[in-house]
Amino acid sequence: MWSLYALLSALFAALTAIFAKVGIKGVDTNLATAIRTVVILIITWLIVLARGSINAHTTLSKTNWLFLILSGITTGLSWVFYFKALQAGKVAQVAAVDKLSVALAIVLSVVFLKEVLTLKTAIGAALIIAGTLTLIL
Repeated sequence: MWSLYALLSALFAALTAIFAKVGIKGVDTNLATAIRTVVILIITWLIVLARGSINAHTTLSKTNWLFLILSGITTGLSWVFYFKALQAGKVAQVAAVDKLSVALAIVLSVVFLKEVLTLKTAIGAALIIAGTLTLIL
């Protein structure tokens, strides 16, 4: 089931780039990011409320809170820079560079999470890097 969710994530990320490129034309990218964030906030809280997950917050440890907050900060910074890049560049190039996050995540997961780097994963990361360089050069 994870692969279906991942494919849907990729589809919506692609649509995000297209919609954002049109939406930020002539707009301050920080304002655009703030508007996007409010929409996401509303949608996610509606999902939490609809699924009855609101009381699950009591099961979060201090470590959960810390790393979820750090994840939120890095997500916000990613969006700010993504919108700035989209405003200045072509969607195909910006999206390609943005997807370098996959290769970076692989490297960081090996370094910090001690995940095993398989040959297949290493080749995949190398191909992502090669594809990104091909698109931006």
